[in-house]
Amino acid sequence: MTAPGAASPGRGAASPQRWASDLGAWAIPDEILARAPESPWGFPVEPFRARAERSAGEAAASLSARRALEALPERGSVLDVGSGAGAASLALVPWAGFVTAFDPSERMLAAFEELASAAGVERRAVRGSWPDDAASAGEADVVVCHHVVYNAPDLVGFARALDDHAGRRVVIEMTARHPRAWMNELWMRFHSLERPDGPTSDDAFEVLRGAGFDVRREDWLLPRNGVGPREDAVASARRMLCLTADRDAELADALGDHLWSDDDGRWFIGNREQPVTTLWWDR
Repeated sequence: MTAPGAASPGRGAASPQRWASDLGAWAIPDEILARAPESPWGFPVEPFRARAERSAGEAAASLSARRALEALPERGSVLDVGSGAGAASLALVPWAGFVTAFDPSERMLAAFEELASAAGVERRAVRGSWPDDAASAGEADVVVCHHVVYNAPDLVGFARALDDHAGRRVVIEMTARHPRAWMNELWMRFHSLERPDGPTSDDAFEVLRGAGFDVRREDWLLPRNGVGPREDAVASARRMLCLTADRDAELADALGDHLWSDDDGRWFIGNREQPVTTLWWDR
């Protein structure tokens, strides 16, 4: 096992250029995309909404939320970058008095508005791409950014924009490996396509430290819950693998233990416990 902060074997030392190159390697070949019935990169709203609904007011269950609360003044403000339906920020309510959700998806922001209204917190929803549209987000006491940085080829520029908008602290949560790395064997099985090993949270930590951020980190296991019917979970995997619906039975068999249900009968794909890393620094 590679020690935290060490370069992965055979991949060289972490650097902004290596980070961007490793992310670029996740591109799907054009000939596979051309056969895909729908985009493999889109996300349905409902799983994000369900996650945000469960997280509301549950800061104690998340190490990342606790790190954010440490720096959040009473009734302070939070900016949630790449918010989805607001799982990262709604966990901080009612301690947070104002939440800004920033996301490129109107449907995700609509789900956030609904849940934030139910939570009784003042809020603002801003549609945009980070960091290009960061100026429209405003500043906040604490900036949170969960499960977004694997979409940021310019990690240093992305992080500097987070820092510029934080009055007190920035908190990033990310999976230890690329969130789709668990599917690498499936890509080989269905497409004979080898997928990348990196980048990783170790790389992100080193890149940000090298850029001058006083980053601290903690690695932990994030419990996961199912999000819907079994057929929806299989369909999600099918979409990510660029397959057609007639392959669902074969895919369900190939998923094996990566297709599972929780105690409430909701189904999910992936690992039951997800190794994640929380990175944070004070402004």
